[in-house]
Amino acid sequence: MLMAHPAVLRDLIEQYEALVALDASEADSARGRQRMEDVAYTLCVSTGTRDIDAALIAARHQLPGARPQDDSLLSGN
Repeated sequence: MLMAHPAVLRDLIEQYEALVALDASEADSARGRQRMEDVAYTLCVSTGTRDIDAALIAARHQLPGARPQDDSLLSGN
């Protein structure tokens, strides 16, 4: 399986978290909702997962310095 570059994954995680913080999925803006869906989809494709929670965990574990048993990676969700 191809793996996304860590810089790409980090950027996608940051974009998704920013959209969540802005509550883009609940906003009246169709553009905001679409952007959130696009980033979530890209994260899923980049990590070989089917849902955003699994994609975030997988992406964080692919970042430099991540350890397989590192529970701190799960606290950001």
